[in-house]
Amino acid sequence: MSGGGGLVLHARLGDGDGAGGELTPSRRHALLAAATAAFALVNAPCLRYMNQAALGRSFTGTFCGDLLVGAMAHSWRLLVQGLTSLMFLCARADEYVRPPPSPLVLMAHDKPASHPQQVHISVVGAKNMRISWVTDDRSAPSVVEYGRSPGKYTASATGDHITYHYFFYKSGAIHHVTIGPLDPGTTYYYRCGKAGDEFRLRTPPATLPIEFVVIGDLGQTGWTASTLSHIGGGDYDMLLLPGDLSYADTRQPLWDSFGRLVQPLASARPWMVTEGNHEMETLPVVELAPFAAYNARWRMPHAESGSRSNLYYSFDAAGGAAHVVMLGSYAAFGEGSEQRRWLEADLARVDRRRTPWLLVLLHAPWYNTNQAHQGEGERMRLAMERMLYDARVDVVFAGHVHAYERFTRIYDNEADSRGPMYITIGDGGNREGLALR
Repeated sequence: MSGGGGLVLHARLGDGDGAGGELTPSRRHALLAAATAAFALVNAPCLRYMNQAALGRSFTGTFCGDLLVGAMAHSWRLLVQGLTSLMFLCARADEYVRPPPSPLVLMAHDKPASHPQQVHISVVGAKNMRISWVTDDRSAPSVVEYGRSPGKYTASATGDHITYHYFFYKSGAIHHVTIGPLDPGTTYYYRCGKAGDEFRLRTPPATLPIEFVVIGDLGQTGWTASTLSHIGGGDYDMLLLPGDLSYADTRQPLWDSFGRLVQPLASARPWMVTEGNHEMETLPVVELAPFAAYNARWRMPHAESGSRSNLYYSFDAAGGAAHVVMLGSYAAFGEGSEQRRWLEADLARVDRRRTPWLLVLLHAPWYNTNQAHQGEGERMRLAMERMLYDARVDVVFAGHVHAYERFTRIYDNEADSRGPMYITIGDGGNREGLALR
């Protein structure tokens, strides 16, 4: 993180040597090596015991032996946690003052009504891409022309458009067109609606390595602009966003402003998103369909993955070497729910010999040491964690809590080398600011 902006996590499928003191480099390295060896000598068997205990297996073969080793292992864990806490206190980490929220950055539209705006793209299957955009002219054509050279379009595709109402607001025409088949790792130039600007996209690679950018709770503030500038300065293949996009919160023109703000990046690389609580946009007493704006504007490939809801879906990346599951924290997830049945079937189809990487994204984190939103993901964890554990999911990304936090591999609140790593990445720059405690 730099300049106070949100944290951008680059996930692609050094230890510093501090100065100070009077120890010579050779003595310092010798002491460090001895301390590391001593720590490993004690820590390794303790971790092995905890993993065996989590699986319900005996570590020593006897009840008394397990009781004794268990007491030692848990004492060691408490000691390490205490030393870690003491280290942070001695470092006076609590003196860090988090920057305050930043004002909204509103993006106006001053082009003709037929001019495409809010352009963003998403993957559809292995070789296709969905192009989505908005026009104020509701009769503008839903067509995309594209090719491999600037201004030379050798193919075209047509799609559909929809509109939606929210109180007195009526959206422009929201167009969705699927183009392809496209070659992997290839740059294409395209134009929407036979009007306006030319855009350029690059398709993801068909093999590893693949690089994802992961951001959550983005919003549209000065910090958001900083986050986007960090992303724009790097090279990556796809962006993953675990919920809370525009923070429109019923103010529908903010959806339009958000689409214009992210267009430079979202029109060039696929943006794969799932919903957060700020996409719900329901009001007490008034009957308004939840997620109306989100579902209309950000259509994801749910049908292609067998899901009947845009709130949860999955897709393959890198030719199937990575499988990404986007779960819905605000869709029913309990026993007998449609999302649960879909997830069981989706995970059952993953062949880990062909797919070494299995990633999950959701909005409300299952593990969280911040006071903000404490326990809000617990019901979903209890309902679905075992399924992710049995499938040997590698990493779970979440947002909601406006902070960055990374856990070790964990299952059912205990360290477990076979469980996923949990990462909270909810500090993209939204108007609510950072989690403070």
